[in-house]
Order: sequence, then C-alpha cells, then structure tokens
Amino acid sequence: MSELKVDLSKYENWLGRKNKIGRAAWILVNLILFKPFFLSIFNPWRLFLLRCFGAKLHPKAHVYSSVKIWAPWNLIMKEYACLAPDVDCYNVAVISIGAHTTISQKAYLCSASHNITLKSNPLIFEPIIIEDQAWVGADAYIGMGVTIGQGAVVGARACVFKDVKPWTIVGGNPAKFLKDRVFND
Repeated sequence: MSELKVDLSKYENWLGRKNKIGRAAWILVNLILFKPFFLSIFNPWRLFLLRCFGAKLHPKAHVYSSVKIWAPWNLIMKEYACLAPDVDCYNVAVISIGAHTTISQKAYLCSASHNITLKSNPLIFEPIIIEDQAWVGADAYIGMGVTIGQGAVVGARACVFKDVKPWTIVGGNPAKFLKDRVFND
C-alpha cells in the first residue's frame, strides 16, 4: 500500500465560530423568509433580509429568490446589478458586483478553494470583482481572485480562472479572448 499523501484528518475550518453561527442563522432565514417570496414584487424584502445579514446592496439591485448565497456579509451589489435565478454565490471571500451588471442563471461564483499543495488541503479564498456593465452568461464559472473588467462579457458555460480585460468577450473552458465588445448603435 502506498504512503498516505493527503490527510484530511488534519483539515481545520478556521473561519471561526461567529461565521458558523451566522451561517446557521442565514440558512434558517433563507429557507423560511427568503426563498418562499419568489415574486419580483418581493425583491425589496429579499434585499432587506440580505442587508440584515451585512450585505451591502443598492436599493435598485435585484436578487432572485432561487439564488444561493453562502455568506450575505460578503456580498456587495451596486445599482441595477442582478443575480438571476439559480446563481450559486459561494462567497467565502467578498464578491462585488458592479452597476448595470448581470450574473445570468445558474452561474457559479466561487471565491474559495483548497490548497492542494498541503496534505491537509486547507481552505483558501480570494475576492471576486465583477465591474460595472459586465455580463456573466448562463452556467458560467468564475473562480477565486478573478476580476471581470468593466463591460466585459463571459460567454455561457465559460470557465474563468484569470482576469478578463474590460470591454472584451471571452468563452470556453478555460475562457479565452474571443473579440472586443463593440456597440453598433
């Protein structure tokens, strides 16, 4: 038998007790008071609940009820920013979404991973910044530490592991530059 290389018995979640209590409270509130209010007219109610847990949200931001938000206290959304249906916002670190930016349905924003160079696979995390006027397409994946530049478009199902330059369009896995974003009107 080979020598044990990965030893998860030494794994430690060092996010702390306060984080665990906050997460438990949010899970309960999310289940009872957030998700059932799925009509658009309840968006102000959802924003209120998120703000109660420390989210920094512009009153004109929009969050659908089916969105999964791991830690509301690590969410920033500016005016007309939108988290569409079934977005998974795994925000162990801060996720900031700029003005007039859309995160399309089923996108996965993942601000954490594990350090695979250490035997205990400790949790690591870095913020995700999605600047103004950007669009993250359906079912796209945005990894930790990534900045999506102003006006950039991430194509549907793209996997982004590196920063995306402003006013460009990327797609694929891993995401690659496709073309500049140019308006025709």
